Amino acid sequence: MSLPAVIDGHNDALLRVRRSGGSLLERTDAGHLDVPRAKGGGLAAGFFAVFVPGEDRLDWGGIGAPPYELPLSRPVDADRAALEAAAMADLLVRSQGPLSIVRTAEELERCVAGGPLGAILHLEGAEPIEPDLSNLEGWYERGLRSIGLVWSRPNAFASGAPFRYPGSADSGPGLTRAGRALVDACGRLGIALDVSHLNTRGLRAVLRRARGPVVATHSNAHAVCPASRNLTDPELRAVAATGGVVGITFSVPMLRPDGRLDTRTPIADVVRHVGHLAEKAGIDHVALGSDFDGAAIPDEIGDVTGLPRVLEALRAAGYGDDDLRKIAHENWLRVLREVWRN
Repeated sequence: MSLPAVIDGHNDALLRVRRSGGSLLERTDAGHLDVPRAKGGGLAAGFFAVFVPGEDRLDWGGIGAPPYELPLSRPVDADRAALEAAAMADLLVRSQGPLSIVRTAEELERCVAGGPLGAILHLEGAEPIEPDLSNLEGWYERGLRSIGLVWSRPNAFASGAPFRYPGSADSGPGLTRAGRALVDACGRLGIALDVSHLNTRGLRAVLRRARGPVVATHSNAHAVCPASRNLTDPELRAVAATGGVVGITFSVPMLRPDGRLDTRTPIADVVRHVGHLAEKAGIDHVALGSDFDGAAIPDEIGDVTGLPRVLEALRAAGYGDDDLRKIAHENWLRVLREVWRN
């Protein structure tokens, strides 16, 4: 039987192209995702992250040998973040045609039905937004439909989760006054709120304050892999209680129970996280959030063309067609219909 089309919760293809000067429209061996490979892998739409890296460089090699604890990245200069973010967003504008910025649920549904590859414009870290929110509506007009308040560093709105294994995200302060105002403004405009990189206090504050579904675009189950970026069972249930979803990420240090940076990680570990989330929060709150071009992923997946292998593994594990459609795209569609109703 045919496999359902996929809406994916997170990729960093814009950052890769911004750094390399390549193109999203041409097939290439670089990275994990471009339009031809995406269409071949059954990707209908994805959250395309606008992420501005800092000047410092984290020692990612430390993740190879748990236990590890990497310091939070330093804040980025707001002016540089605004310029870089605008340049990355413009990459999507220049790719119009084969790649279409998605602004409404109806446009997203057309992508799932076989239309152009849909790009949901997402800020991974709200540094490009002025603390007084004076440019938020301008970003909305540009096409912004999803915001992660932070990456794993502090900014004017909140503080991020550290990278540690084993460990938790329970360190640092919660939302600032500007952060609380941003949560409220996103609710009014219809912008999805992503808690994937928030620390514990910030995540709890968003869950208390939001008036609609909250999402974790690329996180896994802490009970399966106790990395600080993964969500505990109470957090998984709390996201589900808002009506939201959690996108299971393919980042191997967040998949593997031992937390190692080892791409020999089997797809079975993806299936294990899906099963845990379905058991604790319900199948209606499970989705995919690969982190293509932003993480080391299992060799068995390889790149975006490996999405059918993930779905086949879920089918082999006993997930029927109805549940596969929910995981692949229906849960994302349901949540975004509600969030974007404004």
